Amino acid sequence: MIPTEILVALIGLGGSAIGSLIGIIANSKLINYRIQQLEEKVGKHNNLIERTYKLEERMEVCDEKLKVANHRINDLEKKGENL
Repeated sequence: MIPTEILVALIGLGGSAIGSLIGIIANSKLINYRIQQLEEKVGKHNNLIERTYKLEERMEVCDEKLKVANHRINDLEKKGENL
């Protein structure tokens, strides 16, 4: 027959082990959920950065077109003055 003290200690050990495992599993699920949320935020941020680069490229093209148009207008004004 097992002494009572050893039986109580084994039961306490089993309860502690089960409680620890349940805590580890719950914490793991929470960490995975948070990582997933962060990955979604990073994806949205990266999409915003890509869109910003595209907008900057388009603005450079528009600025260049504006410079060309202003230069043409100046040339036409000079021709008009010479007539």
